[in-house]
Amino acid sequence: MSTLSGESLLQQLTWRYATKKFDPARKISDADWAIVEQALILTPSSYGLQPWKFIVVTDPALKAKLRPATWNQAQVEDCSHYVVLTARRDITEADVDAFVARIARVRGVSVESLAAYKGYMVGDLVNGPRHATIAEWAARQAYIALGNLMTSAAVLGIDACPFEGLEPAKYDEILGLAETGFHTVCACPMGYRASDDKYAATPKVRFEARDIIDHR
Repeated sequence: MSTLSGESLLQQLTWRYATKKFDPARKISDADWAIVEQALILTPSSYGLQPWKFIVVTDPALKAKLRPATWNQAQVEDCSHYVVLTARRDITEADVDAFVARIARVRGVSVESLAAYKGYMVGDLVNGPRHATIAEWAARQAYIALGNLMTSAAVLGIDACPFEGLEPAKYDEILGLAETGFHTVCACPMGYRASDDKYAATPKVRFEARDIIDHR
């Protein structure tokens, strides 16, 4: 049963905004950050395959290196935690095998009992037509994680800002991703808004429900 009321959820989603100016003096507590990381881990993905890796940057020197590759946006350095969301460049049968082994271990079943599920994933993602655009497929999964991250942060009263304004190739170079099989998709600075961020009080602009929701 939910412990969060509908009213509280909508209040927090109304409270959140794409934070333009963070207070560099305020840091997310270790306890709250542990919850944020668990929320990321609990993000759903297609097949449950989780084709991502989340790089959490708190080192000021590394933030400073990333800032020029992020259109010089100050949030990179001023935020408490800077999350870079990466996705797999490819999905191989070995990746599927690793996931199947994890299912077997967590659920206490045999790998052999999951053969049909493995075959379905391999047939679709490794040997099927989808493999031609597999990096894009994996990137879309990372965006599910980004949405979950921002909503979870809002519920906790933590500010965030989704970032696509960055140079992925330069990020990959700075973060040493070339040999990892992952590539940068997007990022999200997180922390607490500065008291003088004028955008905090700017009304949200959203279309009316009737314009974007179609009941049938």
